[in-house]
Amino acid sequence: NTVYLRQSENGLHNDLPWQMRSLFNNQLNMVDLNKLNTTHTNIPKIKEGRLSAQFWAAYVPCDTQYKDAVRQTLEQIDVIHRMCHEYPEVFKFAASSQDILDAFEQNKTASLIGVEGGHSIDSSLGTLRTMYQLGVRYLTITHSCNTPWADNWLVDTGSEPEMHGGLSEFGKQVIWEMNRIGMLIDLSHVSEKVMNQVLDISKAPIIFSHSSAYSVCNHKRNVPDDVLMRVKEKRGIVMVNFYNDYVTCSPTANISDVADHFDHIKKVAGSSIIGFGGDYDGVTRVPEGLGDVSKYPDLVAELLRRKWSEDEIRDALGRNLLRVFSEVEEVRDHLNGTKPDDIPIPLKEVQNPCRTDFGYQDKSSSTCIKSFYPLVLVLSLLNKLL
Repeated sequence: NTVYLRQSENGLHNDLPWQMRSLFNNQLNMVDLNKLNTTHTNIPKIKEGRLSAQFWAAYVPCDTQYKDAVRQTLEQIDVIHRMCHEYPEVFKFAASSQDILDAFEQNKTASLIGVEGGHSIDSSLGTLRTMYQLGVRYLTITHSCNTPWADNWLVDTGSEPEMHGGLSEFGKQVIWEMNRIGMLIDLSHVSEKVMNQVLDISKAPIIFSHSSAYSVCNHKRNVPDDVLMRVKEKRGIVMVNFYNDYVTCSPTANISDVADHFDHIKKVAGSSIIGFGGDYDGVTRVPEGLGDVSKYPDLVAELLRRKWSEDEIRDALGRNLLRVFSEVEEVRDHLNGTKPDDIPIPLKEVQNPCRTDFGYQDKSSSTCIKSFYPLVLVLSLLNKLL
């Protein structure tokens, strides 16, 4: 295990911030991350697992879509910043590939933000840019729900209807604007059509922050072989998910089963596209032998046992992610002279009773919004009468 002792792990997806909301309603003063023992992640486990960099997920459920998704997402971004402020000896906030290297030199865990779900931007390019300014460096295009501009993976199971044939025209605007500002495009949770459309149009490498190999476990949250090949061509990365249901397509799994996904992805597309996704604290069951973030070294040991080379291990542990991040930044810098896209999503694609239409000139189709309030009044009067 000598390779691992010289090279720490970079992870693309950890849901500890959601646990802070679920368990403590984001009241960090109520919790000590040195002593918290009900989660996959705490400070002693981070140190034992040698996490040199971690993307923390600013996740809010699909139930918030069309309601308070933006507010709740901002609160998750805030809690990540506060984690870094509260434990400065452990976490160093990072917003660039160079920041990750700087944190490594200081023996701290570089802490980055990924927003998990396109519903969090409420179909607004201005909101996307604002979140970037707040330090968000990747956006998962959908979670497990369609947005007004992109289809999610459940479409491929037949359990949700296809709404956009993948990406809508505004969805393509989102992708190009992410290229322009330098935000990583995360394709975990999207439909297969969206995967291929983004690979067609993105000017920068893409990521799967927490997905595994479809050929090993035929779950639609995983990545098919033809897409793995396209990720290689795009110089992107697939970070392997540890959720049992995506590892073995069953409630149980072990560390060897996870290593099978690493082996398969390497066989199909090479070690240059592989990383550690984890999904700790965002799933209900993890494989035997990978019970929490302290167990990353054991997975590395399993890969070494399977004759992975030092270079392959180092690539998967962090070099692949750093390369992708750097190339996304290079595309951003190349597009530096390009003006922000300020064309809003068409009003008819986002209308609902909770959304106003200020700024839109054609409001002929917004009568449903105006007619909603008399209905509320009638229901309110009826309630009083009853």
